[in-house]
Amino acid sequence: MKVLQFRQAICEAMSEEMRRDESVYLMGEEVAEYNGAYKASKGMLDEFGEKRVIDTPISELGFSGIGVGSTMTGNRPIIEFMTFNFALVGIDQIINNAAKIRQMSGGQFPCPIVFRGPTASAGQLAATHSQAFESWYANCPGLKVIVPSNPYDAKGLLKAAIRDDDPVIFMESEQMYGDKAEVPEDEYLLPIGVADIKREGNDVTIVSFGKIIKEAYKAADVLAKEGISCEIIDLRTIRPLDLESIFTSVKKTNRLIVLEEAWPFGNVATEITYQVQSEIFDYLDAPIQKINTADTPAPFSPVLLKEWLPNSDDVVASVKKVVYFKQ
Repeated sequence: MKVLQFRQAICEAMSEEMRRDESVYLMGEEVAEYNGAYKASKGMLDEFGEKRVIDTPISELGFSGIGVGSTMTGNRPIIEFMTFNFALVGIDQIINNAAKIRQMSGGQFPCPIVFRGPTASAGQLAATHSQAFESWYANCPGLKVIVPSNPYDAKGLLKAAIRDDDPVIFMESEQMYGDKAEVPEDEYLLPIGVADIKREGNDVTIVSFGKIIKEAYKAADVLAKEGISCEIIDLRTIRPLDLESIFTSVKKTNRLIVLEEAWPFGNVATEITYQVQSEIFDYLDAPIQKINTADTPAPFSPVLLKEWLPNSDDVVASVKKVVYFKQ
């Protein structure tokens, strides 16, 4: 095993797949000469050249469309957005072309493309640069949505995404690029659509994904000192959603909390809540709790931002609420 930063795991995944398959290329803002806005493509221009590591103008609609079109001629592009907030400019290509072309062509055109970049908040970036779009893209049939929380998962899932014949939305975090973890020396892939139990427990199930799952770990450590055992599930993939892993855990703990860095209305937690109460309601000993951001645009002030984001104290309070729930 070796220790890699999140950005290095991303770079290794892309580089290994580009060595393996000449149809894979990387395109986006500052991915080449600048080695990536967050240095996730460091050294790739030197190795693969300007025809396969391509800097673009600030024109997300344009280079997203070029990427989608190139899949029809046998390519497997990786399209990097400096932030998924900028992807809103190119969302027409993602939703109306990438997600639908297989169906609209009667299966003649698969669309093996990966759109990747950071999502959600990253400090004082204010309202228009702090948004989480996982549930937006997961709402669209034809797209797969992946949100890894650590370097090991990121590398294995990105390699799987690049090899997938359907369009994949691969969402990262600016605040995780420096995170370090052990990664195998040998090649490995992780299956898309399979959640991972990061911590086993008996009293309550906490489901989360992406960087906000760190708050669940902090809360679980605090609660363990009080004799409360938390099981933490990292979804890793939002669509397809691994409901069976959630159901199995809830059948054991009888309580569920979903922690998500997104606005409260119509999010991933909402769908999980519906599915659990619909399919295994009799196993629940307390109402399901959702923990989200405040229902406002993200503030710029660090004091307000701290209040806006979910944190470990919110998780502790929610756990105690469901553990000590009385009808």
